[in-house]
Amino acid sequence: MAGENGFQKRRESRKKRQYGYRQPKANSYLIVTEGSKTEPLYLQGIVNLIQAKMGGNVEIVELPVIDISGIGRATRKLVEKTDEIVSKAKIIYQNIWVVFDKDDFGDFDEAIEMAEERGYKVAWTNQAFEYWLYLHFKYSARALHRKEWFSRLSKIFKEKNLGSRVYKKNYPNIYELVNTDDGVNRAIRNAKRRMEKYKKASMPPSSFNPGTTMHLLVEELQKYLTE
Repeated sequence: MAGENGFQKRRESRKKRQYGYRQPKANSYLIVTEGSKTEPLYLQGIVNLIQAKMGGNVEIVELPVIDISGIGRATRKLVEKTDEIVSKAKIIYQNIWVVFDKDDFGDFDEAIEMAEERGYKVAWTNQAFEYWLYLHFKYSARALHRKEWFSRLSKIFKEKNLGSRVYKKNYPNIYELVNTDDGVNRAIRNAKRRMEKYKKASMPPSSFNPGTTMHLLVEELQKYLTE
């Protein structure tokens, strides 16, 4: 019995050293994004609504594009950066998400596996975040290059007189713009419809184009707006 108590005390001591006496924070989120423009601006739109309604502890950390350009291992670097942020955080986050696109990076699947092994949740999009934005307006299962999603969004922005009538990556109110006519809930429905075709056991995410799991993160955050 004494040996068991001693083991438990040593284990608790290791935990305290590891986490620096930090305490888990209920309903806390750390969201680390690959982009420094559209993704964090979009997510901040949801966070603003949550904080206006109920307060809370939701933090979005955006990584400058310069830190990942030309490296060729950008998505894995994002996961490594998340590790660093988590280790230095003053609290133990209850929910940790990483958000990234495939674009032209070759380590997309490896980065998703790497993040999931650490217990992080992944909101990925193949090929680009603009596909997720497009789903706010229309459904599509066509495999298009990110430039084509830009073009299609610009056409919609012009038709609906959104923003400056052209899609840009730096609209501070991008969440509100694409949520026109209940766009966010439409995007969730469209993403679920598309991802019904995705067989995780036999399909690497890089092979499922287009595809996105952004709806999982958005749905999780939206629950704070409906409670």
